[in-house]
Formats: sequence, structure tokens, C-alpha cells
Amino acid sequence: MVLQILFLIIAAAAIALFSLNVRKIIRNINLGRPLDRSDRPSERLAIMLKVAFGQSKMAKRPVAFVLHLFVYIGFVIINLEVLEIIIDGLFGTHRIFAAPLGGLYNVLIASFEVLAALVLIGVIVFFARRNIVHLKRFSGTEMGKWPRSDANIILIVEVLLMGAFLTMNAADYKLQQIGALHYINAGSFPVSSFLVPLLPDSETALIAIERSCWWFHIIGIFAFLNYLPYSKHFHIILAFPNTYYSNLEPKGEFTNMASVSNEVKAMLDPAYTPEPVPEGGRFGAKDIGDLSWKNLMDAYTCTECGRCTSVCPANITGKLLSPRKIMMDTRDRMEEIGKNIDKHGKDHQDGKSLLDSYISREEIWACTTCNACTDACPVNIDPLSIIVELRRFAVMEESQAPASINAMFGNVENNGAPWKYAAVDRMNWAEEK
Repeated sequence: MVLQILFLIIAAAAIALFSLNVRKIIRNINLGRPLDRSDRPSERLAIMLKVAFGQSKMAKRPVAFVLHLFVYIGFVIINLEVLEIIIDGLFGTHRIFAAPLGGLYNVLIASFEVLAALVLIGVIVFFARRNIVHLKRFSGTEMGKWPRSDANIILIVEVLLMGAFLTMNAADYKLQQIGALHYINAGSFPVSSFLVPLLPDSETALIAIERSCWWFHIIGIFAFLNYLPYSKHFHIILAFPNTYYSNLEPKGEFTNMASVSNEVKAMLDPAYTPEPVPEGGRFGAKDIGDLSWKNLMDAYTCTECGRCTSVCPANITGKLLSPRKIMMDTRDRMEEIGKNIDKHGKDHQDGKSLLDSYISREEIWACTTCNACTDACPVNIDPLSIIVELRRFAVMEESQAPASINAMFGNVENNGAPWKYAAVDRMNWAEEK
């Protein structure tokens, strides 16, 4: 009974802390401007099933796709076993599902073990790719000490959890063989059975190993659950809503600002009745509150995989821009504002902003707006929309743009086109010489 009470306290504390951290993340996401993404629900559901559940965009890199599939399917299915562990922990039972499921239970345990082995293989290869092979896309100025440590912590924890799961099963299997009390004959152990010869023969020692691994496995899961909100691994939760709320408009199509559209339409048609627009706010974005909630959800969903940066033509040619850094900077700034709200209240101003304090002008103007970053992202994150909003602020609020952009604006104003030619000369290029 003491152990059951202890388990209940640990489980309740873990769930409460996780709920608190998730509420903070939701609060931070809601700092963004409203954006209606409730249209075309059937199309959105199809995208979520294809991209988030089906991992369709991961397949562009087959090796990473297969390894990620091992880890993804393994963790989703193996965590079904956590339900049994929780029930056993609360009621003091052992393998409570064995009797009602009968032979199916053996199939499930066997499949869990095979998947655990595949997870181990995938995680070990991922660790080697980061720390031995040193793939280029896992490096960059934004990939400092914490991002590298975060990735390695996740991989090491996954190895430990799967190792504890298999060792627990091996000890359980051996205890079943020697007829230990409380350890009923249940389950099939195609992987952990190879570990049995490595275990001691003493029943007391085996029980100690089995119980230690059991507690380590479940406490590790609770600890990992509460690590997620501080980690890039939170994408395993946000990937699903993030893909559901994807932008369904044609790729590269820019949004029109309602306030500007109203003025243009009113000039063209004096009888036009302006549509209501939110009061206040800026043209474009300078800080977190000027971006949409979807931009902010994108930032929390970022896996820091570097696929966006690896295909960015600006980055490839040596420019300062890294789409991954745009997302990481947005998340860091959002976290900073959230902490300021917790400490000083929602009206606190720290004198910083996303533009300039985190993202430089050189970065936003290096972007070619080709949309390669959005196309490459496995979970439909859109760094381009953030860059465009930062540019809008620089141009429309501050009148600050590179000389080449200002020259284009002048040409559009004077000649009606980006080029420095009069309207009558525009077709000269087509004339035969």
C-alpha cells in the first residue's frame, strides 16, 4: 500500500506539473494576433493524417525517414504498455491485462519488444549521425550548447527507457521460469530473452532488478513528459495541431493587410464599405505580439532538424539567414516574454524586440522568398511568413529598407514597374535588333 500511495503521488505531481507548463505554452501562443484557420476542416484533417501521422514529408530523406519511423511507431505503440504499468502501480497488480487478453497479450508484448529494439537502433544511429558523422545540417550558429545538449539528452533518455523496459522484461521472464510468487506466466519475450543469461540466478536479486527497472521506466516516462515543454521534442505533441492549421493557400502567396486593402478598395470604389479590422497594432511585426498565433505555434513545433536551412539558397550561398534560427529566435523571444509576464505582469516592457534584439535586418533581407524552407519542413512550419511580417514593419513603419529595395519602390512609383524604364519602353526587349 505504501508503494501504491507513493506511485499515486509521483503520477499526480508529474501530471500537474506538465499541465502547468502546457498552460504557459498555450498562454504564450495566444500572445499572437488572431487568425482564422477554421475553414475547410476535411482538407485540414487529410493534411494532418498525411503529414503528421503518415510522416509523408520525412520520406524525402529515406534513411532518416526509416529511422524516425522506428522511433515514432515504437514510442506510440510501446506507450500503450504504460497504461498497464499505471494500473499495476495504482492497484498493486502485476500484468493485469494478461488474463483478459489471453493469447493476444503474448503477441502485444512480443511486438512491444521488437519495436523497442528498433527504437534502440534508430536512436543509436541518430546519436552517431549527430556526434560522430557530424551531419552539416545539425550545425550552425544557432545550434549552440543547449540545442546540441537537448538533442543528445533526448536520445540518451530514449536509450535508457528502452533499455530499462527490456531488462525489466528479461528479469520478469526469468522469475516466471523459476516460479517466483506474484510473477505469473504471461507474455512473449523474443528480444529480452537474449538478456536472461546475463542476469543472476537469485530470486531476490531478480526481483530487485525487475522492480528497479519498473520504477525507473515509469518515473523516467513521467520525467520525460515534464521535460518536453522545455525541449524541441515538444513537437511530438504540437505536430498534429500544427499540420491541421497549415496554410491551405497556394505556396508563396502573400497575405494582404486588411487595413491597406480597405484603403485601396475605397480609392477604386467610393461606394465601398470598409471591412472591420482590429484596432491598434502595427503594419507588419516588430515583436511577438505582432505575429499570429499560428506563427508562434510554428516556433514551438520546430524540431530544429535543419531541413529548412539545408535547402535555403541564401544560407547555401553564405548569407546570414537560417530559417531554423528564425524559428528558434521566435521561440526564445516568446519564452522571454512569458517569463516577464510571470514575474512582472502582462504590461511589462523589457526594451527588447524580436526584430533587432534577436533577428537582424541582414537576415530578413537575405531571404529570397522562394518558400523552400516551408516546403522542406516535415511539420509544415512557415518561417517565410515571419520574415515577411518583419520586412513589412521595416518598410511600412520605419521606412527602412536596403537601397536596392528603395530604388524598386521609386521605380514603381514613377514608372509603374520595378524597372527604371518608362511605360512606353517596356516592350523594347521584344523588338528585333
